[in-house]
Amino acid sequence: MMNWPEHLDLTIPLIQAPMAGVSTPALAAAVSQAGALGSIGVGAAGVAVAHKMICQIRQQTAAPFNVNLFAHKAPEIDPARDRVWLTWLKPLFAEFNALPPASLHPIYRSFNDDPDMLDMLVHMKPPVISFHFGIPSTEKITALKTTGAVLLATVTSLEEARAAETAGMDAIVAQEIEAGGHRGIFDPAGHDDALGTFALTRLLVRKCRIPVIAAGGIMDGAGMAAALALGAVAVQMGTAFILCPETGADEDYRKALAGPAAFHTRMTDLVSGRPARCLQNRFTGLSDSADIPPVPDYPIAYDAGKTLNKAARNCGESGFSGYWAGQGAPLARAMPVGQLIDKLKEELHRARYLGSGLIL
Repeated sequence: MMNWPEHLDLTIPLIQAPMAGVSTPALAAAVSQAGALGSIGVGAAGVAVAHKMICQIRQQTAAPFNVNLFAHKAPEIDPARDRVWLTWLKPLFAEFNALPPASLHPIYRSFNDDPDMLDMLVHMKPPVISFHFGIPSTEKITALKTTGAVLLATVTSLEEARAAETAGMDAIVAQEIEAGGHRGIFDPAGHDDALGTFALTRLLVRKCRIPVIAAGGIMDGAGMAAALALGAVAVQMGTAFILCPETGADEDYRKALAGPAAFHTRMTDLVSGRPARCLQNRFTGLSDSADIPPVPDYPIAYDAGKTLNKAARNCGESGFSGYWAGQGAPLARAMPVGQLIDKLKEELHRARYLGSGLIL
C-alpha cells in the first residue's frame, strides 16, 4: 500500500476539493503551502488555461498539489430533446427579457476525448492527478503513471471503487451523499445507493486494498478525526474552504453560504444535467415541478443553465446560480486559508488525543 499521506509530505491529512470554478491557483497554493494538498479543477478549462493555472501554482509554492479532470462519457446529442428542454425553460428566460439559445452544445470536453490535455499533463508532471465522473482509458492512465503522479479517482460505491482499484488508481476519494458539488457517480442514469460518510468510508476501507479518502459533510477537525477513525487515510473538504478569500466565489455566493440558505442544500440535475448538491434557490425549486421533461445530458444541459443564470444576473437575480455546497455548509468559516488550516490542525489534535475517545 502506498505510504499516505507521508508520501506527499503533508502535515495534515487533508485534501482541498478541486471545486472547478471556485478553486483558484492562489487557493491551491495557499492550501499546499500550509501543509495540506491544494487542488485545482480544470475539467471546465481548456488546455491553455489549465497549463497557466499549473504554472501559477508553481510560482507560489514548491509543495505538491492536485489537478482534477472530468472523465465523463461523451454526451448523447439529441436536438429534439434539447428543443423540448429549451421550450420548458422559455418562460424563465422571458422573465428576464431574454430568449433561450437556439441550440445547446457540450461546453466542456471530457478528458477521455482530449489528447491535448493528456500531452500537457505528461509534460507538466503535476504531483497528483484526480478524476471525477469516471476513470480514463488504460492508455491514458499508463501515460500519466510514467510521470510519477499519484492518481486518485472519486467513487460513490463499492462497484466504482473496485473499478478504480483495478484501473490502477493509487487511492480513492469516497464521495458520500452529504458532499457538495457534482456527484461523481460514473453513470448518472444508474442506481445510486446514496451512502453516507460512515457507511461508504467504512465499507471501502474494509473491502478495498488501496487507501480511502473520505469526502462529504466534513467541516472541522472533529469531523476529520471521525473519518480517520473509520480507517480513511485523509479527508477531502470543499465547502469548508469556499468562504476563504483565496477562492473565486463571488459576493452573492458568499452571502448565501453565510446566511440561512446554508441550512438547506438540495441535490438537483436541472442545472447541469448531472446530480449536484447546492444551496436551495429558484433553480433547485424547479425540481418540484410536475411537468419536467427529460434533462439533456451533462454538460449540454449546463449550456442552458449557464445562459439562464447570466440572463437572470443581468437583471439582479442570483437565484439561478449553482452555489454548490455540502450538508455541513452552516459550519463554513470565513478566514484565510492559512488560518483555517491551523484551526483544523488544532481541532484534529484535540479530537484525536485530548479526550474525544475517537482515537487513543
